[in-house]
Amino acid sequence: MTKTLSEYRNDRIVAGWLISVAAVIFCMILLGGATRLTHSGLSMVDWKPIMGVIPPLSEADWLATFEQYKQFPEYQKINRGMSLSDFKSIFYFEYFHRLLGRAIGLIFLIPFLVFWARGIIRKPLLPQMILLFILGGAQGLLGWYMVKSGLVNNPFVSQYRLTAHLITAVIIYGYLLWIAFGLLSKHSSTPTPPNQGLYRWSLFFTGLITLMIATGGFVAGTKAGLTYNTFPLMEGRLIPEGMYSMQPFWVNWLENVTTIQFNHRLLAYILFFTLPVWALAIRRNGQTSSSRNAGHVLIIVLLLQVSLGIATLLLRVPPTLGVLHQGGAIVLFTVALFITREMKPLRPTSPHPNYSDRH
Repeated sequence: MTKTLSEYRNDRIVAGWLISVAAVIFCMILLGGATRLTHSGLSMVDWKPIMGVIPPLSEADWLATFEQYKQFPEYQKINRGMSLSDFKSIFYFEYFHRLLGRAIGLIFLIPFLVFWARGIIRKPLLPQMILLFILGGAQGLLGWYMVKSGLVNNPFVSQYRLTAHLITAVIIYGYLLWIAFGLLSKHSSTPTPPNQGLYRWSLFFTGLITLMIATGGFVAGTKAGLTYNTFPLMEGRLIPEGMYSMQPFWVNWLENVTTIQFNHRLLAYILFFTLPVWALAIRRNGQTSSSRNAGHVLIIVLLLQVSLGIATLLLRVPPTLGVLHQGGAIVLFTVALFITREMKPLRPTSPHPNYSDRH
């Protein structure tokens, strides 16, 4: 199907908007990591989607908010005796995390309504845009559901809910970029014959990186990163003791900190040795110059991410390194997703005669 010059321009506008939303979600993921690592996530003990945009403004408001926080387990079991000043420092991490979540909704919704009204968004994309908005709303609810798990007897959020919240963010982020990359993909009337095998491997490795991020969520949720802070062995052993000490057997994968950290390391080893092979195959057989160049970037990001992971482990998860490591995982996912989208077989299209492909 032939595209007009106007359609190409509109697609670029929509793609730019979607990438901008994804960039803010990337910042949201980093801020979420910082909120967790600074133990700030339970500082706001209620959820007010509308009124919650206004923080405490007076000293009396702050004292009332602090008194409310004192009624919950985190203060009573961990932070008893903390000062109002210390409370403010953790409160603001969670406050800005929630505020940015609301901002993302507006950054998505307002341009969507404008573009829809002006006919800039093509009709086939409308169901995907609606789905993205629904997922965004569900993510907000899931965030509060996660926080609630730490407001009961145990002042720590559930690793199940934390990982679900993280992976949902990654899915929304990836879906935005998948659509945007598709809109920006180079089309040709005589495209390179698709390499179905390489495309399937690309899907596999992108999924494997996503699984790696999920195991990182369980590491964070169970604080497994604060154990076995040695490398490459785990306290002198290749396979540590106690990996499958819990019953039933499957619980070890989700609740046993030894097993959780071992699995995270194992996936890291697998990716470290296999991603370069995939990247080399992309370099040789990629359908576009962009995908071939991305193969180089993939290896560089992989090496940086592995280095960050080792440093984060050995130093017992300092907040700055922890956030950088989480961000590195999302960057690695982004590069893999870009390659996969570029390798997806495209339907031949005839470019508009006046259209110049500058991307």
